[in-house]
Amino acid sequence: MNLFNELRLPLVVAPMFLVSSPDLIIASARSGVIGALPAANARTVETLDEWMVQIHAALHASRQPWLLNMIVHSSYDRFDAELDLVRRYQPAIVSTALGSPARVTDAVKAYGGKVFADVITPAMAKKSIAAGVDGLILVCSGAGGHTGQYNPLAFINEVRTFWDGPLGVAGCISRGADVLAMQAAGADFVVSGTRFIAAQESFANDDYRAMLVASGLEDIVETKAVSGVNATWMKASLEQAGIDPEQAGPGKAIDFSGNISTANKAWKDVWSAGQGVGAIRAVASAGKIVDELHEEYVMALENMKRLSERYL
Repeated sequence: MNLFNELRLPLVVAPMFLVSSPDLIIASARSGVIGALPAANARTVETLDEWMVQIHAALHASRQPWLLNMIVHSSYDRFDAELDLVRRYQPAIVSTALGSPARVTDAVKAYGGKVFADVITPAMAKKSIAAGVDGLILVCSGAGGHTGQYNPLAFINEVRTFWDGPLGVAGCISRGADVLAMQAAGADFVVSGTRFIAAQESFANDDYRAMLVASGLEDIVETKAVSGVNATWMKASLEQAGIDPEQAGPGKAIDFSGNISTANKAWKDVWSAGQGVGAIRAVASAGKIVDELHEEYVMALENMKRLSERYL
């Protein structure tokens, strides 16, 4: 069964570091899309266990799917404990970041779950396919946080030459018409993050939400200055943290040991957003955001119908 055919919209609310909450995952799922939780958002494995109990209890009976995002980098020392929780609570999809999805495929597929991999290049996509993934998520230019570098149209076209399985696109998905546009280009679903940071159910604080509402495309900068890896941030957030986007960044090897949700990491003090931030006009519930996206999606479908009558 194609999970995305059963949804109100073929959309995953992105797993956002320090932003996605259990309440956001539950509200998103109940609104007809897929909510996603980064396992690393929980301060401890015990807290993650409590969150997964909460999500499982809210969604299991109605069979509403949800996604857990896992860091699979070798330095991430909670990996084994988190994988035990995956086996117990069996999220419909497990997505992986910062390493090979091969570390989770056997465990997830054993209970009938799906493994998706975030990729930023065609080469990474091919490695993930070789590792046995069920789906790919193309992280494209303009995505919030650790962003990609490629235009989604070019990226989709190239990956579709060697992959005909489930394909998602992340980056600047802020309107319902964006969802339809990516489907028309060859994607099966989209991943939307920035639009949902301002959701009432997220972990974002009021100042973060206010900055999102006030920001537009030209207020987003891409820099290595925060974590040493290219990422997109709100310029005003960098300024208030005293970070110069022109500086080179830490330049240290990636290290995910210890408790990364509470450790004194630079990215805790600045606020990320993607280039689609201009679509945010107010703080709203996740349900209302999905309602707006669905209304926009239907309008876009109607516009395409009129175009098809003209050109076909």
